[in-house]
Amino acid sequence: MEGMPDSVPTDSHEPIIRFDHASFGFSGVIALKDISLSIDAGEFVGVIGPNGSGKTTLCRAVLGLMAPIEGHLHIFDCACDKLRCHHRAKIGYLPQKGVVDRNFPVTVLETVMMGRYGALGLFRRPGANDREIAMAALAHVSMEGHKDTALGHLSGGQQQRVFIARALAQQPKVLLLDEPTTGLDITTQHNVIELVQHLHEELKLTVLLITHDINMIRSRVDRLVLLKTRLYAAGPPADVLKPDILSAVYGKDLVITDKDLVIVEDYHHHH
Repeated sequence: MEGMPDSVPTDSHEPIIRFDHASFGFSGVIALKDISLSIDAGEFVGVIGPNGSGKTTLCRAVLGLMAPIEGHLHIFDCACDKLRCHHRAKIGYLPQKGVVDRNFPVTVLETVMMGRYGALGLFRRPGANDREIAMAALAHVSMEGHKDTALGHLSGGQQQRVFIARALAQQPKVLLLDEPTTGLDITTQHNVIELVQHLHEELKLTVLLITHDINMIRSRVDRLVLLKTRLYAAGPPADVLKPDILSAVYGKDLVITDKDLVIVEDYHHHH
């Protein structure tokens, strides 16, 4: 029946990632301080902030590569400090795009199959079922026709689709994307973000998208999280993208026009 409570998925307001006064750092440097933030199952969250603001640290924390030095981080229902907990397999990760060697002899399907290894554990060999899952992942990003193409022969946008398929092949609950538009031309950037939005809706994924490109995602995400070592703001884009908040975080690097926010910084730094 429509409108009956049981038609609502049980996990509709269930925090899937929960930072509770969590701080992260290394060798005496605090990269993220006293972060309290819950991300619900099925949310599409954009994470923004200046360079060096802790976006990469947040990413590493969610992946289980850094444990909090203070406070707690619960992922799914798990707060274990085992950095390689099986829960991490439920997080599909798209790292910052590197340059793919044109001559590296790996095909599109082989690349996506790599996503199955994380899900399998190390000891089971992938079988026909894994190949089916990988092909389904390629179909979700409209790249199944390229399964035998050498990865290095694809355009940057096509490669990015293949890497998203590799993450999907894990059959994750959370998709974590680190600067997915960097190094792509503007049309391709829009296509990649549209694909992510489509996957969020179609596969009911929780999406955490780390980006410097506020204008590209502001109309698409449910919530923005603004970091600058601390959590400066979190909420609907209209609440976060207020001139006074942004000026406090970005300072002189911010130009606000009628339509867009232009943040003047060097995006192509690499850690």
